[in-house]
Amino acid sequence: MTGLLVVTAVPAEADAVRAGLTDLRGTDAAVTVAPVGVGSAVAGAATARLLALAEAAGRPYRAVVSAGIAGGFVGRAPVGGTVLATRSVAADLGAESPTGFIPLEDLGMPPELLGGGSTVPADPGLLGALRTALPEATVGAVLTVSTVTGTAASTAALADRHPDAVAEAMEGYGVAVAAAQAGLPFAELRTVSNPIGPRDRSSWRMREAFAALTAASAALR
Repeated sequence: MTGLLVVTAVPAEADAVRAGLTDLRGTDAAVTVAPVGVGSAVAGAATARLLALAEAAGRPYRAVVSAGIAGGFVGRAPVGGTVLATRSVAADLGAESPTGFIPLEDLGMPPELLGGGSTVPADPGLLGALRTALPEATVGAVLTVSTVTGTAASTAALADRHPDAVAEAMEGYGVAVAAAQAGLPFAELRTVSNPIGPRDRSSWRMREAFAALTAASAALR
């Protein structure tokens, strides 16, 4: 088998991850880093294609990690900090109702139509290894959203609905589903660039988040 497949949304994230893996070049601990696009759908489709091509070539990957930057819930994950997902959640996959959001699992669909449902847990072994390598990381659910949260009301609703959530991004769930369909271990690693809430570009700390992503990526060995 070949090594680890690490997928990011954009090239800047991939560059930050690669910068943390420079000492692995030329070794057997192969890590492939690929920017696959923004959003759960494109990330899932591109990851599935990469996994299928590797398997067809007789060099299947042994695990998949979704990596990049994220927004962090205030009081749960600090800006500049590192986050490890216990589970990747499609936070807006479901239905609205007068009484609130209804998750996919509660819509009465037959289980066989739900696949993995709206939540994919991280592989315990892979998550455990990352937690050991990154003891200062915040651990909790990472939400995957199609629309970045930008109001106090939507932030509060998400935080209430997912009390274990520490961050939100846009790709993790799609990548997780691709990994699950291929029968591969999955984990999600993020660093926090901004607090989740009313959109305020002045509060974003992109440079710190990318530097943290490079430092955390050394754990992917």
